[in-house]
Amino acid sequence: MLELLPPPPTDPLWDLTYEFGGDERPERLNLVLGVYRDQTGTTPVMTAVREAEIRLAERSDSKEYRGLSGNAAFNRSLLELVLGPSGPADRAAAVQTVAGSGALRLLADLICRTRPGTTVWISDPAYVNHRPILEAAGLRVRTYGWRDAEGGFDTSGVLGELQDAQRDDVVLLQGCCHNPTGVDPLLDDWEALADSAVSGGWVPFVDLAYHGLGDGLEADLLATRMLAARVPEMLIAVSCSKNFGLYSDRVGCAIVIGASGRTVRHAETTLQNAARTLYSMPPEHGAAVVTAILQDEGLRAAWRAELEVMRGRIMDNRADLIAHLSALGCAEQARTLARQKGMFSMLPLSSQQMLRLRRQYAVYGTTSGRINIAGIPAHRIPDLARGIAGVLDGPDTADRLRMLPRQQTGPAAVLP
Repeated sequence: MLELLPPPPTDPLWDLTYEFGGDERPERLNLVLGVYRDQTGTTPVMTAVREAEIRLAERSDSKEYRGLSGNAAFNRSLLELVLGPSGPADRAAAVQTVAGSGALRLLADLICRTRPGTTVWISDPAYVNHRPILEAAGLRVRTYGWRDAEGGFDTSGVLGELQDAQRDDVVLLQGCCHNPTGVDPLLDDWEALADSAVSGGWVPFVDLAYHGLGDGLEADLLATRMLAARVPEMLIAVSCSKNFGLYSDRVGCAIVIGASGRTVRHAETTLQNAARTLYSMPPEHGAAVVTAILQDEGLRAAWRAELEVMRGRIMDNRADLIAHLSALGCAEQARTLARQKGMFSMLPLSSQQMLRLRRQYAVYGTTSGRINIAGIPAHRIPDLARGIAGVLDGPDTADRLRMLPRQQTGPAAVLP
């Protein structure tokens, strides 16, 4: 049987990660995978997570199944966190999932079981796994542009393209910190998107994976909460990987908002049935950790404080990179990065330039130009800026690079 299997495509992000693992250059820099790393290059266990795990271990007395919806207390806590205390909880339901990707797939299955062959619109560019997940569920995928010529959010372009969305089409939107571009709509743009959804009859499908790492937790949730208050139906995929640091514990949640409690109950059962055929029920540990943090005032405060530290490091890294690029004469690249936020930035480089960045400077990013800002040790930012400048086609780039001392670090040291 297996000899009949054709060669399948491989995952481009993990291909680059494996290539990085075989690179013996000591200066190599892995900016491919979307994980937060501290100054030492480690993805740390958050203090609140560690304390919650200790408490859970001390009182744990059973590993019994939780049920198809997972941890009910976790689901209630995520609903309150995402929708806020005044959100439409009376017409919403949540099901615990195997991380954010699992939530995307369960909600894609829900769409397909509701209306087979539904068209889902995704941004171009999009998170690398959006299209495969949606198409694997049997959905049609169309794209709409995201950035304008200046590298900012293309308000008129996006709204114009979404005029072609039919009633009951689904539009996938990233709630904050867009992956891969780092470019987000302003709140007025989000209001215009809500107007388009209401008038056009399309259903927002919000992928919420980086809340807390952009403008702050409450600010990053504003757009999702505004949409939930205004539209009759909405889908939300929530990940706890980044903002709780629970990458390998695979913690997520699928949220459905409907026009009535009855329709939401039907949707919840459909999600449970889909989960039953995929993995039966989600793992408990990570969900229990998140629940312990969100339901304890002290742990919740500690988590939010540490999340702010992580956000601050990401902002500092981006500002530092912008300063170094400016000092190297890369003004256009610096302006582009200044429009971005969150874990990722999209370098304005071609695929060939990204290949040169990898081969000549041992800097690993995706061929599309995406790099993980949260994964750069601060002392390596000058090297990254030097590499970016080195692959550009400027006549004086090489001369300027030779004149800049290699050990020069910190934005104050490189500004003109």
